[in-house]
Parts: sequence; C-alpha cells; structure tokens
Amino acid sequence: MVNSVKIGKSDVLSGPLGLGTNKVGGHNLFDGLKDEDGAEVVKTALNDGISLLDTAFMYGLGKSEEIIGDVTQNFDRSKFVIASKAAQDPNNDLKPNNDPKFLTKSIDEALERLKTDYIDIFYIHFPDDHTPKAEAVDALAQAKKAGKIRAIGISNFTLDQIKEANADDQVDVVENHYSLLHRDAEKEVFPYLKANHISFVPYFPLASGLLTGKYHQNDAGKFSQFSTDEFSNIIASLARVKAIADKHQATIAQTILAWYIANPNIAVVIPGARLPEQVDSNAKALDVQLSQAEFNEIDQLF
Repeated sequence: MVNSVKIGKSDVLSGPLGLGTNKVGGHNLFDGLKDEDGAEVVKTALNDGISLLDTAFMYGLGKSEEIIGDVTQNFDRSKFVIASKAAQDPNNDLKPNNDPKFLTKSIDEALERLKTDYIDIFYIHFPDDHTPKAEAVDALAQAKKAGKIRAIGISNFTLDQIKEANADDQVDVVENHYSLLHRDAEKEVFPYLKANHISFVPYFPLASGLLTGKYHQNDAGKFSQFSTDEFSNIIASLARVKAIADKHQATIAQTILAWYIANPNIAVVIPGARLPEQVDSNAKALDVQLSQAEFNEIDQLF
C-alpha cells in the first residue's frame, strides 16, 4: 500500500485518505439520500484507491454498514480497511451506552451487517457518563483478542477521557472533530497521542464544506459560529489556498485534503461524499504533493 499508515500499536495499515460514510445510508442524518448513490460512492472509493471506509451504527441505524457489507463482497477484503463505531443504544432513545456487554453485542451485530469476519478499527462512538472508560475499552480489547476487531478506537472523548480510556495502554486511535478551522486538539491532545503511540483521525475535515471554497463573503449567515471578521479572514485565506491549488492544477478542497495527508499528526483523513463524482475529486488529493513552504503557508493562514 502506497504511503501506508500504521494505526496506533495495532497491525492495521491504511492509506492516508479514507471515506466518511455518514451520507451512505444515513437517512436519519441527511435528507434526500439514495441507497444506490451510497453504494456507488463506496464502490468508487475502493476503485479509486481510497482504502479506509469509516462508518457507524448511527449512520442510518445500521443502514450504512449494510450498504458497505453488500458492496464490499465484490472486493478483496485484505485490500481495504473498515472502521465502524457504536455507542447509541436503540433501546434507550439512542443515548450513549459504553457498557461492556452492549459494546460486545454491538460488535457482533456490526460484523453481521458488514458481512465480514473482522472489523479493522472499532470505535466507542461517544462516551457515556457512567461506565468507567478503561472498562469500556477492555470490552474492545477482548474482541480484539477474539479476532473480531484489529484496532481499538474512541471517538468524541475529551483529553481526560482519553487518558482514562488508555489507562492500560490499549487505545490505538482517536477520532475527534478537527479541521484547519477547529484546531483545539493541537494544544494538548496531539502531544498526548504522540507520546502514547495513538493515531488521530479528524472528522469534518472540510468544515461542512466551508473549506472547499464553494462559499463566498455573502454566505456568512450560513456559518453563525464565526463572527463577520472571522468569516472574512477565512474567505481571504481560501483565496491564498486557491493560488497554491492552481500551481498544482488542483481544487481548493483537494489542496486542503493534501495538507491533512502531509500532516504528521494525522493518520487518515476521511472526507464524506454524497455522490461518486465527489469521491473521484477527493481521490485526486493523493496526487497533490505540497512543498514544505506550501504546507507551512496553509498552516499559518488558518
């Protein structure tokens, strides 16, 4: 595998670009999704050399996993990585549940939906407020020993919760919100992960489309989390990214994805896609080789 990335302390190897599949079967999250589009998205990703499929029970309450399970029957299982997640309890209003028995059952059910003998990375999708974190992780460690999963992940955990979960040094990977516009993890989370050989996967890397360059100054109202000045600065910074992108005959989104791929703190970047052509476009980010100066410029712009 070209530029393969080792996931934590596990023996899972992935390419640096994955596919986020919340728009594959995620009818509870997005309007107007078609299952046949979702199947084509997964197929296109695997054909384009995107080697990690990131899914979860919460994406369509199992539907995303089912679509991936169907599509991947026609591909060599050893050539791609499946990551899935569970925590939302269907018997308790989808509230997070990290009880070891619940997580063990969730892994077994995910294996059935995905039609596979093993899941490469399994994450606790959200922490609950009562299960000791190390106990929850130990349930995943037992599944790993049984060969059902190959790497242990946690998602949406704070730094203190990550430390508690990793009390026995069993966590391989953390998936949390991070982008060029949301960089809190750099202060304390990244140093801890690096010191403990834990990989990092960011979700929302394109900041809900803002970092693709498709928005303009008059779209500020769609992003109320930013002040007018902050939004203006983001748009101006993206204009500079476009100048770098043009040198590589790439889009702004491909150039931003290339920045994540080149970032030593990031293992795999997992942009989502609703349609196959978006997957094709994202895959071209693998061909964008930023110079150190370009990487640093983008880093400083944001």
